[in-house]
Amino acid sequence: MRSLLAWHLQQAGYLVNQSANLQSARQTFLHRQPTLAIIDSDLPDGDGIELCRWLYQQKHSLILILSARNGEKDVVNGLKAGADDYLKKPFGMQEFMARVEVLTRRLGGRAAPLHLDYGQLKIDLAQRRVQFRGEYIELTPQEFSLLYVLAQAEGTPLSRADLLRRAWPEEIDNPRTIDTHVLSLRKKIETDPRQPNLIQTVRNVGYRFNLEMLAEINSALEANIIASTKGNHNGHSMSKIPAHNVSR
Repeated sequence: MRSLLAWHLQQAGYLVNQSANLQSARQTFLHRQPTLAIIDSDLPDGDGIELCRWLYQQKHSLILILSARNGEKDVVNGLKAGADDYLKKPFGMQEFMARVEVLTRRLGGRAAPLHLDYGQLKIDLAQRRVQFRGEYIELTPQEFSLLYVLAQAEGTPLSRADLLRRAWPEEIDNPRTIDTHVLSLRKKIETDPRQPNLIQTVRNVGYRFNLEMLAEINSALEANIIASTKGNHNGHSMSKIPAHNVSR
């Protein structure tokens, strides 16, 4: 369920960080400080209500509890623990998304659809558009979701199964089809798809997005622009080095 909810939130333009248990959730909250925390009351290594109480004390986030405990006392306990809303299972996806929208309205738009800016790579989650090296790139819905998930992982290698589950969990497919989508995406953003620098293959794991290489591209282009400006200031002509000539 976690991956499915995350997918729907991502499609609506939210930046999502997932945690599988109480311990990793606490680390995520401390490092990411999310504006909205969605907590299951029953976690594999602890009580989600206790996590809610801890999170409320941190004053980081609004809190939505999802729970199969649907008695009145359970709801009251959740709200008293600090939850801003309590959604009983089972629930429909439309109701879930509506509750999220209502909660994020309290933030004055801070949790509205985000625009990820990595310098030469800009991902517009609201419009589902990607700009790379100053040009908009036409991507299929699958390619966009794949690029978003890879970029959001910030260099962490992801297995094919993870990518499939995070990028489009509603589709039942063979994880190996990820390779086809990666190849197609590389053709659109890599200088040489046969020797990819941005979307790297991690042996025996899967794929990772190379933010270090993207940082090198950003720095090189910035230096070229500064050099070109200085050249013009001194009365000399200096051409800007094309982006595709930047080496690793």
